[in-house]
Parts: sequence; C-alpha cells; structure tokens
Amino acid sequence: MKSKKYAIIKLAELFFGYLCLQKKHSNRYYTDSKSLEEILVSSNIIEESVLYKGVGEFLNTPFTTLKGKTINKDTLEIIPSLVAGTHQVVAFEKNETELLLAMTDPTDIQTIEFLHRKTGLTPQVYITTPSDLKDALHKYHAELKDEFSAVSSKKNPTDGDLKKAGEELSIIKMTNSILEHAVYEGASDIHIEPEEKDVTIRYRIDGILKPVMNLPKNVQNGLTARIKILANLKLDEHMIPQDGRFKIQIQDEQMAFRVSVLPVYDGEKIVMRLLHEGAKPLTLDQLGFLESARAKLENAIKKPHGMILVTGPTGSGKTTTLYSVLGILNQPGVNISTVEDPIEYRVAGVNQSQMNAKVGFTFASGLRALLRQDPNIIMVGEIRDQETAEISINAAMTGHLVLSTLHTNDAPTTLPRLVDMGVPPFLVAYTTNIIIAQRLVRRICEFCKKEFTLEGAALDELVPR
Repeated sequence: MKSKKYAIIKLAELFFGYLCLQKKHSNRYYTDSKSLEEILVSSNIIEESVLYKGVGEFLNTPFTTLKGKTINKDTLEIIPSLVAGTHQVVAFEKNETELLLAMTDPTDIQTIEFLHRKTGLTPQVYITTPSDLKDALHKYHAELKDEFSAVSSKKNPTDGDLKKAGEELSIIKMTNSILEHAVYEGASDIHIEPEEKDVTIRYRIDGILKPVMNLPKNVQNGLTARIKILANLKLDEHMIPQDGRFKIQIQDEQMAFRVSVLPVYDGEKIVMRLLHEGAKPLTLDQLGFLESARAKLENAIKKPHGMILVTGPTGSGKTTTLYSVLGILNQPGVNISTVEDPIEYRVAGVNQSQMNAKVGFTFASGLRALLRQDPNIIMVGEIRDQETAEISINAAMTGHLVLSTLHTNDAPTTLPRLVDMGVPPFLVAYTTNIIIAQRLVRRICEFCKKEFTLEGAALDELVPR
C-alpha cells in the first residue's frame, strides 16, 4: 500500500538524490528528531505546497489549499477541534452524501473510516499542507478562546448564582464541547479536576489518562454547576459526594454519562463514565476469549440453574462479559430479568431494572422482587453484601440461572469471599457453575503491529525452560 512517508522519500530521491540529502542532513535528522518532510521544507530545499502536491500526485489524491477558503461553521464543527488537531483533518465542505476532508496524511485509513461511521457521509479525501491545516484549526481555537474569554471575564459565581451560571450559553457550549470531544476520542471516562490556578480536563483512552486541556479557574463553578444541572444533583451541596446520571444525543448516537462528584481541596472533582446506550453486546469471540475458555463458558451457560460469576477489578469489563452471555441466552422461550447499577446497554427482550439506593431499591430488594417475576435467568449487577449473596445462592438452588459480578483479584479468591459473606461452603460448591477472572489488555494496532522474536534471557524470563 502506498504511504505518505514512502511518497516523500520517493520525491526526495526524484528531486535531489536521497543519498546526498541524507549525508547533508544526517545529524539534524537524528538529533532534532525531525521528519524528512520537515527537513525538506525548513531547509528551503522545496516549497511546502510543491512537496505536498507531489505527494498527492504520487498517492492519486487531489490537492487543496485551505488558506483564504471560507468554511461553513456547521461543516467545520462536524469534526470536533480535538479530533481535528489530533488526527490532522478538517472538514471543509459537504453535501447530502459526501464529506470533503483535507488531511496532511491521506493514507490515515483509520481516521477516514472512523469519520465515515460517525457521520454517515462518504469521505472525499484531499491532501493539504500542514500550514494550511494549522490555519484552518485556528478557526476552532478562535471560537473556544471567545467562549473562554466570555466566561473568564466574569467573577466566579456564588451559591445563589450557580443555577444561572450553569445555564449561560458559553458554559453550555463549553460543556457540550468537552462531552463531544470525549465521545469522538473514544474515551471511557472524563476527569474534571480543579487545581489552584486552573481546571484540568483529562480523558481515559485505552486505559490511560491523557491531559486534554486546561481551563481558566473562573470556569470552574459554572462548569460544575452545568454538569450538576444535567445530572439532577444539588447545586448548593459542596461538602459531600454526589452521584447522578444524564443522557445526551451526539450525532445519531444516544450517550449516557454516569456522574460522580467528590469534594477535593480546590473544589469538586467530577468523573463521568461514558456509556453507549445504543451499543450492542459483543460476542465471546469479539471479547477475545481463547477457544478452551470459551468452550468452558458455553458449557456452563447451558445448565438450567446455578451461578455464573465474573470477577476482576473495577473497569475490567465484567458487566460487558455478562451482557455477551445474556445475548446468547436471550431466547423467546425464557424470561430474563436484571437489576443493575447502571444499565450500561439496552437489550431488547430483557427486563432491566435500575438500582436506586435513595428510595431503597438495592440489589438485595431488587433481587427479591425479581424472584416474584417468574424469571428463568437473573442478572445481578454485583454481589456486594451478605444479603445479596444469600438471595443469589438461594435463587441458584431453586431452578434459576444467576449471573453476577464480584470484586476479587482472581477466580479462586471468589470462594473464600463468598464464605466470608456468610454463605456456607457446601452451598457455594453446589451452586457455582463457573467463575471467570478477567482483565482488559490493550489491543495492538492492525496497521502498525510488527513481529518480534524473543531470544535468550527475555525468552527464558517469559517461558522458563
């Protein structure tokens, strides 16, 4: 497959003789960690526009210039600024079926396909220069700067003004921008962290927290108030933790955000978990089960009664695994009921209940109610106390298939954990069909993965001989 890097090298060979160029700039290339195209342009060996036009011809991609081009605001904002900056892409025109994209690397297939899925429009890719793209990205920054300036010029609102501050247009746009960017970046969590002089926004992407932006300190109270309004939390309560939830529509996707507010030294820290409500449960193959492990699980769920427990730390995908099992068990001839906190996926044909501790609807009370609903299969979001454990065990003994999660480090630790909750050991042995322990591992990129052969000490360390 043709690549941008290969095209630039070929152009360098064509115009100057690559060996001479390498000799002349070898020290700069390695000490400054500059790319070849940066050396070509910064050394005035070739004009930037000429270079990228040549790359476009080599890759059979049309060239466009963005300087002086008027881009409709609605078209520009189809791609959020953080996505545009990270992936070096700008939408500059669209019609009913097509979206015209300007990119510095038109071989970035992942970004192109991602935008195709998100927008539903067919991408038409053009190559442009980095300076042109930077010029277009300034349009985003100018808008955000205006929004931040509008908020920063005002004093931090007091308790009596919080509701009004949370409903200001500039605060609403800023909050929406943070949420939309998180969705487009594929974040699982948003962290809003107040500090002494500013407010830090971080996203958890692929399991790693990444700083995204720093906002002025004056934004803090208005931003916190806006999120509290969305999650229906108390605006004037700053000394105790609060939990809530809200939904928004981003493009054609319904998103739910689980909100946790915690008092910290410089204000209130907010963490929001992103939940894709329209997402479909993954298959066991998509989850990455090995063939032997999958066979054991499939055999366990065929049994008419008993318990299937999934263990692991917070955020390891336990509930997602249970949803996949529900997808297999979800047949017209059975009644499936769940009590969850929160409901992460909406599954047609399954009776899902949201736990609400404020009104006394706990896992234990919900499980009791489910047993009066003539269920065949029950899913309990988590076994966290003796009462829930005992009811789950009794349900598994009386002809129900019970699915649940438990917080333990590994599968064997589940047994003493249940016994510690007051469940007799013989009942644990009698009712438990299978215990699964799982962790999330980062996937290797399909486009940049490379084979590596372990040798010597490294191989001995991994696989002792």
